[in-house]
Amino acid sequence: MKLLNGSKVIAKPYQEEDTEEIVNLIIRNFKEVNVKDYGEEAIAAISVTHDVNWFKGVAEYANVYVFWNEDKIVDVGSISSFWGSSTESILLTIFVLPEFHGQGIGSYIIDTLESDELFLRAERIEIPASITAVEFYRKKGYEYKNGVKKLDDECHYRLEKFRINEKRRDSDNN
Repeated sequence: MKLLNGSKVIAKPYQEEDTEEIVNLIIRNFKEVNVKDYGEEAIAAISVTHDVNWFKGVAEYANVYVFWNEDKIVDVGSISSFWGSSTESILLTIFVLPEFHGQGIGSYIIDTLESDELFLRAERIEIPASITAVEFYRKKGYEYKNGVKKLDDECHYRLEKFRINEKRRDSDNN
C-alpha cells in the first residue's frame, strides 16, 4: 500500500472487468505523455493496436497488477516470463495516470512487480522502456541491455537487471 494525497493506493490482481479502464489509462499516457517523445503520428498508430483485446491477451500470459486509489484505477503493471524462460522475466505495461506522475506511484509499481514470484525466480529481468520512461527505470537499477543505448524496432530502449549477485548474497546469508 502507498499513500497518495492522503488516501491509499492498493495493488490488486487484474480482473477482466478492469480492462476498459486500464486501456483508457494507457491511451491517455500515450496521448498526453509519450507524444512528447514520439510525435502524434506514432502515437495515433500505437493507440489503434492497444485496445481491449490486446490487453486481455497480455493478461493471459502475464501477472497483471492493478493499482486503485479509492474507486479509480491510477496505474497498472505486469510481469511475465521472458519467452517462456524459467530464469528470465520481463516487465510490461507499466503506466500511471498522467495527473499522478511524479508522486512515487511508479516506484510502488516496480516494488510490487519486484516482489512477484516471476521476478524473484529470475536471474535476469528485461524492460522494453519508452524514451519517456528510460531514466526512471535506470534510477530503479535497470541498465541498457548489453550496455548498448539503442532504440529497437518498437522505439524502446531494452533495459535489464541481473539478480544473480542478489541470489548469491541471499544464499550466503542463510
